[in-house]
Amino acid sequence: MKDKRQSYDLEERLLEYSVRIIKLVEQLKNSRTGNHVAGQVLRSGTSPYPNHGEAQAAESPKDFIHKLRISLKELRETQRWLKLIEKVPLVERPDLMEEILQETEELIRIFVTSIKTAEKNKH
Repeated sequence: MKDKRQSYDLEERLLEYSVRIIKLVEQLKNSRTGNHVAGQVLRSGTSPYPNHGEAQAAESPKDFIHKLRISLKELRETQRWLKLIEKVPLVERPDLMEEILQETEELIRIFVTSIKTAEKNKH
């Protein structure tokens, strides 16, 4: 039997990731720090989903790679914010951060591989 996560296409997976980021942000402490981090992680963590859509509508292979790199950059930024949220901690249950950190790592790997493949096929 196939792992349910493997059957998701990347668009659906990124949509679900954005939903999880939004739900996480809603749990952050309402403090000066919590609000600052919330704004940052909300921006970077929801960005890969629409940027992936931009990549799908790319005008050239170069544009496609560029859009994928933007998604990758935002995922890496989000990963840093998530680690900070876990370390401070800015949520009541920092032990629950492991799952979203794991998904972030997997998405980063997918984008790195996609970029390498697209660069190889560009030539």
